[in-house]
This record gives sequence, structure tokens and C-alpha cells, in this order.
Amino acid sequence: MTITPTMTGADASQPRRDRGPAAERLPDHRLVAHATGRYIARIQPQYLSNTSSAVAELARLRRGAGKRVHQLQDLWGIGGTEELARLLDGRDEFIRPAFAEEAVFLASTLWALHQQSCRDAGMHDRRQNLGGAVRTLIRLKGASAEDEEDSPLRKRLVRAGTAESLDSVAVRLREIVLLLRGAREPLDYARLAGQLYRWQHRPDRAGVQREWGREFHLAAVTGKGRPGSVRDTGDTGDTGKAGDAVDRALSPDEEYGGYAAGE
Repeated sequence: MTITPTMTGADASQPRRDRGPAAERLPDHRLVAHATGRYIARIQPQYLSNTSSAVAELARLRRGAGKRVHQLQDLWGIGGTEELARLLDGRDEFIRPAFAEEAVFLASTLWALHQQSCRDAGMHDRRQNLGGAVRTLIRLKGASAEDEEDSPLRKRLVRAGTAESLDSVAVRLREIVLLLRGAREPLDYARLAGQLYRWQHRPDRAGVQREWGREFHLAAVTGKGRPGSVRDTGDTGDTGKAGDAVDRALSPDEEYGGYAAGE
């Protein structure tokens, strides 16, 4: 990824046309989520309308699902990495650009795999997080409430959270995404990208693992909307039933974040 050097002199006073003030204020993990969300929001409608360039781009991206950002030269410059470069332009304080590239690329390629052959609905949907999507898969398979905690699908989520390398977490997330594709269950890939950025930084990893767990458990007590919905996190149905599954000391974050985002 090439970052344009910071401008000096007369050029320094010129506004950057492709990065708004809001992007400059975003914390690092949200900026990563923002880059991913903007990229997919641009390509997904084109794919759904069968635009040939978008269809070809997703076909290329699928080849990178589960791989590292610069492993395939054919994919350099796509998958949201150029969008990320524009947002990072001039942010000298951003100290982990390699983590950001990996997160945007992995989330984008997993989305392309998820979206494959589905032309009537976008598989990137901000209303569904990873833990909630896994809980939905379990329910679609007809598991009883008692069986949900012991489901092999839940174990897949745990394995993703406890992976020790990015290569390993990529493979495990790819397995989950293939199951989501089969069930046509969407996922918020912008949110996932922000989580993957934090996951790569060892001090933040436990926070992401706890976040995926909370998403899974919150989906069990959410009273309305899509299970695990980001938009449902502000209403846990505070009736005293199953409320202990959620740590109420942590507040929901509506924009590409989540419980304990950034911890």
C-alpha cells in the first residue's frame, strides 16, 4: 500500500477531496471498518445488478479468501486497500498500517466468498454481527435452546476466537462464512474488519474474543429484529430474564463497533 507523503508549503492548505473530516476523527479500528464498508457499499449494488466489472472483481476477490493481503499479485489494489490508503493519507499517527491492510483485505475477500451466486440480497448487512450470525445458523438447524451452547457451530466460533495466527483465524472464519453462504445469512463485514484489525494487536485480542462471545450470547436474549443485530444492542429486553448473559457495564456502540470496541 502506498501512502502519499504529507503535503507541505502551499499544498498543505488544500483540502483532501477524498477523505472527509469524519474519517479524520475516527479511531483506528473504526477507520478500518469505514474503509471496508465504503468499498463493499460501492461494489455490492453493482454485483446485485449484474454489472460485469463487479462480477469479475468478486471472482478475483474470492481467490484471495483466507489468504494474506499481498500473497496474490493479481489482487493488489482491490478489496478495499485503495480505499484504506485514501483514508490513511496524512495520518502519520496511524502506527499499524499492515494490520489495517490485512483486516480490510480479509473481510473483503470473505464477503466476496459469501456473496457468490447470490444476486437478490447483499450478504454485507450492518444488522448482523459474527456471534449473532452463528447463533442464527444454530437455530436454523433446529437446535433446542439447551443444545445451542454445545453446538458444533458454536465451537467453530470459539476456535476462530482462540486462533493463534492470522492465517489460522482466516481459515476458521472462511469455514463459518461458507456455512453462512449456504444459509443465505448476512454479516456486517465492516464491523468484522474493525475487529480483525484489533485482533492482530496482541493486547487487544482478548477484547475481540470477549466481543464475539458477547455477540453470541446477546443474540439469545435479544427480543426483536435480527438475532445479534447491532441495532438491537440498545434494547436487551430488561425484564430480568437471561439478562446475566450480557455484561451491562459495557454499552453498545452503533457505528461499526460493538461491546467493548477498542478495549
